[in-house]
Amino acid sequence: MFRHEFMQHAFQASFLIAVIAPLLGLFLVLRRQSLMADTLSHISLAGVALGMFLNINPTFTTLVVVVIAALIIEYVRSIYKTYSEVSIAVLMSAGLSIALVLMSLDQGSGTASVQQYLFGSIVTISQEQVYLLTALFVIVVVLFFLFRKPMYVLTFDEDTAYTAGLPVRLMSLLFNVITGVTIAVIMPIAGALLVSAIMILPAAIAMRLSKSFNWVMVMGVIVGLVGMFGGLTTSYEFGTPPGATITLIFILLFIISGGCIAIISKLRYRESRKS
Repeated sequence: MFRHEFMQHAFQASFLIAVIAPLLGLFLVLRRQSLMADTLSHISLAGVALGMFLNINPTFTTLVVVVIAALIIEYVRSIYKTYSEVSIAVLMSAGLSIALVLMSLDQGSGTASVQQYLFGSIVTISQEQVYLLTALFVIVVVLFFLFRKPMYVLTFDEDTAYTAGLPVRLMSLLFNVITGVTIAVIMPIAGALLVSAIMILPAAIAMRLSKSFNWVMVMGVIVGLVGMFGGLTTSYEFGTPPGATITLIFILLFIISGGCIAIISKLRYRESRKS
């Protein structure tokens, strides 16, 4: 399997994504913004369609569109503080609608090209995309270690963070932008339909396996590596779509972890009853 250069690139990208996705995904889950990843992936399709329509590099237009969308999400969230999911619902619909309209206006090969971004394929990743992922990996990891504690406070208690003098609005805004950029970079590899699952599921599984914040981060990366490598290997062996196979592996891990925790809880309950 590793004799093929495309598989070498795929495993390199899988390692980078397996580290990046849980770091951002955990904060999304804790901030109750799990659907924001899905929203930004739909909006990314609008960026891709715009690039195809204007004959501009889709990566550039996608980055611009998701950054603007991240700013709008934070603005609308500040208006509807009690109903923060309103911004996500509105922008998800708007992003997909714009993408469909632009695709219909493009009479060329735009629709076929957009569908490549819709489903993605990690085995077709180029060396340039690996370099781009590596740069994103460095940025996300450095920012995580620099702002881990402030983000922890902001995530669990925004009022306390504001009282402590933290730039709450700026931090939240930058987090949305970084998440949007990450999704824009990962989307051609994982696909718009699956990128949110790859970001959220490792964090969700890790939260069931550990209660400590630091250990959840570690477990999230481990689960991400198992899911990405396992899905990629399974896809190679059986000839199934890589993105979909990776997602199914994550779902399988989620079910197994839930079942194991339920069994352990019942055994502990029985032991406590006996004692």
